[in-house]
Amino acid sequence: MAHINRRFIDKHWLIFIIRGVLAGVFGLIALFGGMVNVESMIAIISLFLLFMGIIDSASALYNSTKKRGWVNSIIDAFIDVAAALLLLFCSQGNIVFGLIILSVYTILSGVIDIFHGFLSTADPTDRFIRILAGVCGCIIGVVIINAGEFEVTTFIRFFGAYMLIVGVTSMIYGVHNRSQDIEDKTARKEARTKSPKKPKNRRK
Repeated sequence: MAHINRRFIDKHWLIFIIRGVLAGVFGLIALFGGMVNVESMIAIISLFLLFMGIIDSASALYNSTKKRGWVNSIIDAFIDVAAALLLLFCSQGNIVFGLIILSVYTILSGVIDIFHGFLSTADPTDRFIRILAGVCGCIIGVVIINAGEFEVTTFIRFFGAYMLIVGVTSMIYGVHNRSQDIEDKTARKEARTKSPKKPKNRRK
């Protein structure tokens, strides 16, 4: 069975599911919601990223109480919250600034996913999922920064497409890690029951 380096993954499987559902819902809204007002779009994106940051902060707090890794969750939370606050309070409807923030956020998220894909697990399914999401993030991040040449709402659709990818891959990743946890527990239980008992020392 593939070894999972919890020092790098450090999120509970349910956190991946929650992040996946949230990202998937936002991705669908961004792609098919027909949003055309820049201020409304920025407010919705900021709220979405803020919720993502809160989820990762809660994950870090939970892991710290269990004396498990929490650095990854803190980094994700910081990136989410920083992007949300910059969009909410500093963009002021400036499309160029919004493009830059979303582009940098998407590329950073992609790089982090690629990093964890190579270091957090040797499982081929987990590795493929994380690296796939990371590569998509880097590519779409570059596309977003060049979206200014298109109509005003195009960049939000690109970002929504990335969030939809993040949503699907996060849910798959969470479900797969849940199944791995169950398999690990079952294997450890079987190993304990099958381990031979030490013979008692007999006096001669």
